[in-house]
Amino acid sequence: MSFLREPRSTKILLVDDELNVLKALRRLFMDEDNYEVFIAESGDEGLSVLENEDDVCVIVSDYRMPGMNGVEFLRTVHERWPETIRIVLSGYADTASVVEAINIGHIYKFVPKPWNDDELKVNIRNAVETWNLNQKNQNLTAELARRNKELGKLNKSLEEIVQERTEALELHSQVLQLSQNILDSLPVAVLGIDVNDCIVQVNSYANKLLAAQGLLLGEKASTVLSADLLEFLEQIRIEGSARGSVAILTELCTVAGCYVSDDRTRGIILTLLPQDST
Repeated sequence: MSFLREPRSTKILLVDDELNVLKALRRLFMDEDNYEVFIAESGDEGLSVLENEDDVCVIVSDYRMPGMNGVEFLRTVHERWPETIRIVLSGYADTASVVEAINIGHIYKFVPKPWNDDELKVNIRNAVETWNLNQKNQNLTAELARRNKELGKLNKSLEEIVQERTEALELHSQVLQLSQNILDSLPVAVLGIDVNDCIVQVNSYANKLLAAQGLLLGEKASTVLSADLLEFLEQIRIEGSARGSVAILTELCTVAGCYVSDDRTRGIILTLLPQDST
């Protein structure tokens, strides 16, 4: 993206049909090293200067000139180079002239002839500062627009990532629910116990079989399971797998289990089945 650049020197254009006036104005800037002064004896000549010179900051134009007058000239300048700061210099300071210049030429200042050198230099210096401030504002606005565009792209990317992850979570949730449904449909009790002794998986049959021992999911196995089952779990931890019989209340159950350890899961899978169901 391109931005308006600040000129190496401050360019000022002086436009007046009287050559002696232009010389007098130019003498004001003889000791100003940071000003590059251009002169034009007509509006058409002034437009030609602007077409060939970039970044002219300030234009000081006479109000009454033959052919294209000052207002017509500044109106064209405003249309083609709106960033310039425009000053009218005129010996005809009637109200109508001022209003016309402001409304049509969009001028920054109306300076009457004869002018005061010091006051005119201050007005031009202020006009240059205004131009510089406008340039900085344009740069900041362009930079803000660029950042907002980048932010918009980032937000869109984040929204896509969130959408993808949401879909992945929904799929994962569906898979988990399907897994639970499958476990619940098995005619055998299934318990999953993690390495922290927490019961993390219980199917419907297990809830029914071990209902007398209270809530199971999320509880510590050592606090809700019977001593016989806890002894069997310890055997699995030592041997890696085991099979045997355990009494659940008055019912003798075949119990089997193994220790599982992979990238995602570590713990014990335990199955129980009343022997009269086998």
